[in-house]
Parts: sequence; structure tokens; C-alpha cells
Amino acid sequence: MGTRAAAVAGTFYPGEAKELTAAVEAYLANAHVAPHSQLPPKAVIAPHAGYQYSGPIAASAYSSLIPHAKSIERVILVGPSHRVPFAGMAASRAASFATPLGAVPVDRDAIESLLKEGLIQENDAAHAREHSLEVHLPFVQRVFPGARVVPLLVGDQDHAGVAAILARLWGGPETVIVVSSDLSHYHDYTTACRLDRETAATIEARRAGGVDFDQACGATPVNALLQIAADKGLSAATIDLRNSGDTAGPRDEVVGYGAFVFG
Repeated sequence: MGTRAAAVAGTFYPGEAKELTAAVEAYLANAHVAPHSQLPPKAVIAPHAGYQYSGPIAASAYSSLIPHAKSIERVILVGPSHRVPFAGMAASRAASFATPLGAVPVDRDAIESLLKEGLIQENDAAHAREHSLEVHLPFVQRVFPGARVVPLLVGDQDHAGVAAILARLWGGPETVIVVSSDLSHYHDYTTACRLDRETAATIEARRAGGVDFDQACGATPVNALLQIAADKGLSAATIDLRNSGDTAGPRDEVVGYGAFVFG
């Protein structure tokens, strides 16, 4: 099965281990901190752009998981496919996913179970150059060392179908779900802030189907998480809401990023 090689190391995030470790540590140290809860968050939504743009916001999502990290053995990573179109959801054949920090083991038992039931497909081409899952791996390695991942890409699929798969993978306190999505794309700063606030309100209200692709590139897995969160009675909170104009870019055309916690 082998290892899925890092595709965007050195572009979306630092390609050298020491520099990458320092960057992730700095983002986490300066992250927005969610209100403390005795109950571990079950899921987060976090962005997937280049670290200079979205790293601080992704860190806010992961920082909410740190107090409970010792109990986490498995991370379900679900994000959109940007490069390769396909129907349904796709896993890789790889036994691990590599970053400059090492290889992250894949929970092949979970993957094989979903494949056996015909719920997902294998599509290495879709995974080969995709960044939406890869950029999360260094945060996973720092926050949950030794955890296995279940990396799944979403293609042309309805959110109810994705929600059904998340329900199958839900597990107990050993499992956390990370949905990868940026928010609005290429609006001016003022417009983006307004649109992203509206999206955040929809997420907090857990209105499944209420987020469209103009609001979030990962709209399908986001809506899937909203559906299952509502079904299971989880609350949703926004802990960080910024855009590239706040972090590292100009303000004429920005991309929005949000960190949301479900528990």
C-alpha cells in the first residue's frame, strides 16, 4: 500500500521539519482559545489554505482539542476534492500519509470496512495532489502524536450521504472529526466579512443544507457535519473568523476562514 507522499510541502506549508515544527508551534501558541469545557469537542471545521493565510485560524480549531488530546486515537479528515472530479467519496490505497514531520498511519480497518460495504471508492489520483487534507496533517502530528487518520475526499455527493459515513465513523471519545473547508472566495474585505458572518450563523444554528459553495468550498462535508450534529444534539460555536486580509494578503480579493467547534 505504501505511503502517500507530501504534495504541497514547501508551498502551502514549510517543507523542512524544523521550520514546520516551529510554525505549527507558533500558530498554536497564539491561537484564539475556546471557552474551556469538561467535555471534549467531537468535531471541528478548520481551513486548508497556505499556512501564512489560514494557519492561525486552523490553529484556533486545533487548540480547542489540546486539553483532551491524550484521549484521541483517531482523526477523521474529510475535505473537498479540488483537482479531480469523481462521484461519491474517495479514500487512498496508502497505509500512511507523509509530511516533513514523518508518516501518519491510516486506519486501514476503517477504510476497508467502508469499501467492503460500497460506501466509498479508492481513488489515488484524487488524493495525489490534493491539499485540503494534507495541510491538516502537521497539526494532527503535533496535537495527536501517534493517532491514526481516516482521510476521505468528497466529490459529487449529497451531504446526507456524507453524514451517513460520518455516523459510521463516529466512534467514541477516541475519535475526533475534522472537516476541512475555507469560506468565501475572492470578495472584497467588507463583503467577505459579511458573507462569512452569515455562514457562521448558519453553522452555529446547525442548518444542514444551509451552506452553499459560494460560502464554503467544503460545503458538502460542512452540511453533513451540521446534519449529524443536529441529529446528535451537539452545539456549535465559532471560535475564530478571519480572512486572508487579516492575516497575510491584500483586502481587494480575500478568502475567508473559520474555526468552528462542535461538542
